[in-house]
Amino acid sequence: MKILWVCNIMLPAYAKAHGIEYSVREGWLTGCLDRLQKEKSTTAGGKITLGIAFPSEGPVSEGKEIVDEITYYGFNEDLTHPENYDESLETRFKQIIEDFEPDMIHVFGTEFPHALAALRAFGRPERSLVGIQGVCTEIAKAYMAGLPKKVQESTTFRDRLKEDSLIQQQEKFKLRAENEKEILLLTGNVTGRTTFDKEASYSINPGAEYFAMNETMRPCFYSGKWEERKAIPHSIFLSQGDYPLKGFHFLLEAMPLILKKYPDAHVYVAGNNIIGRGKSKYPYFMRASAYGKYLKRLIAMNRLRKKVTMVGTLSDVEMKNRFLKSSVFVCASVVENSPNSVGEAMLLGVPVVAANAGGIPDMITDGMDGVIFDNMDYKKLAEAILQMWDEPVIAAVYGDNASKRAAKIHNADTNYKRLLEIYDAICRK
Repeated sequence: MKILWVCNIMLPAYAKAHGIEYSVREGWLTGCLDRLQKEKSTTAGGKITLGIAFPSEGPVSEGKEIVDEITYYGFNEDLTHPENYDESLETRFKQIIEDFEPDMIHVFGTEFPHALAALRAFGRPERSLVGIQGVCTEIAKAYMAGLPKKVQESTTFRDRLKEDSLIQQQEKFKLRAENEKEILLLTGNVTGRTTFDKEASYSINPGAEYFAMNETMRPCFYSGKWEERKAIPHSIFLSQGDYPLKGFHFLLEAMPLILKKYPDAHVYVAGNNIIGRGKSKYPYFMRASAYGKYLKRLIAMNRLRKKVTMVGTLSDVEMKNRFLKSSVFVCASVVENSPNSVGEAMLLGVPVVAANAGGIPDMITDGMDGVIFDNMDYKKLAEAILQMWDEPVIAAVYGDNASKRAAKIHNADTNYKRLLEIYDAICRK
């Protein structure tokens, strides 16, 4: 049984073999790859032989390379403009498919043009499997995230230079949503993990077979346990805040209400810093986005300059340490499928406050293993955080319950066996 994985990033196994820096954000793929190699797993079609296609530069982008019995293929793609479809990708995937001769292909995600190119080139929906990660169609609808109309329509020097205003960003997601629709129409099989993504996929292609399959988190999050006494008192952690969907602006609006009761409250935000100098060599006025300027305005208006710390892009271990230092983790996103940050926080037992958005209610039961607030309501967000701090014993119980639930949902053995079951079911068709 020859299966071709079509991935969004270079896997660490290939990078390590060539001394290349790599990302660990798709750590669960590495876990599956390791097990497939060690256990010589089989399906109804026999032993699994794996090929992996990924965006790359250099010789492998036009050829192939075998490393530890895995055949790797690269392809050139402009990942900075995923809204643009490049037909030359189809030619490359036809070459890959002709060479590898896969019995089925497994495409991870619907966000990039290579997914569409691979499915067009393969042309066998009954032997195609698409794993839904985000849902571009819903992201496009909700992109402005309740921002004032004036902010939505504003532009900065950076926005004009990059042709990347908020309106243009939303238009790009609309183009990606059109690609996503065709991707889902070209596959006969879909994997997802929430009611949200199941309904989204069926609304586009009701004829595709939907397989429920949870994700495995990055390895370091399966050890360690949050303890209130080791956390920074009244510290709030947000895993990302550089575009409207993540809801950073709602947290900034909630902060004055929180500070009235807990004056020592402080917000820590990971990811790209769009409100300060960071590591950039360019002055802020040259790289400020309209959303970044709006965040700075909220910080100034609410007197939060000393209450917000941007901690930058974090490795998996650094992320884990930041979770453990925080008294509450907040997911204020207006649309999500099943955010890894929530899963990672739950595994560690960190008290979680999250918006009632997308697939989040499938991950958290309000008042059982976390607190869910009304989507885009900053007052309810403030109330949820205060509830956690007012009742620290209950917050710790929520964390314990979340850790137990997440350990089942994100169990690596269970999820790996489920993947093989799905491959077997598709093979039997």
